[in-house]
Amino acid sequence: MLHVIVDDYGDDLKIAEKIRKYCQRKSPWIFHFDTGSCNGCDIELLAAMSPKYDFERFGCLLKGSPRHADIFLVTGPVTRKCKDRLVNLYEQIPEPKVVIAMGACAVSKGIFQNAYGVCGPLDKIIPVDVYISGCPAKPEAIIDGIRKGVEILTRKSG
Repeated sequence: MLHVIVDDYGDDLKIAEKIRKYCQRKSPWIFHFDTGSCNGCDIELLAAMSPKYDFERFGCLLKGSPRHADIFLVTGPVTRKCKDRLVNLYEQIPEPKVVIAMGACAVSKGIFQNAYGVCGPLDKIIPVDVYISGCPAKPEAIIDGIRKGVEILTRKSG
């Protein structure tokens, strides 16, 4: 049990900020968004959550709201229909945040290189911190990418 005795609220706020940074480093919350992929990467993300790989043992949780997320994980090529929604979701995630591009489509447009409905790879739309390549990305690569994202998140939060 943690017992803290403080004389003023300034010390209390510093301790609360330290606790927030520790929890953010130990249990990152992930918001996943599919911008129009074939769902191969999405299935592999679910496999990474399964008991065989179990990325939840590292404290990672998928969240349904961008306002609760620390990491923004994006799959698929950015289509014209999803571009504005993607930027809107990115802006809703509180700072500090990390963006992970997962799969060949998000990293480089993949097989959709010359498709008329695709705006571009993810890093042309929003800033990307971590790239996870593969078509689809393997669960081991996903876990490693999330681990690198947590390291970047720790650096960003100071």
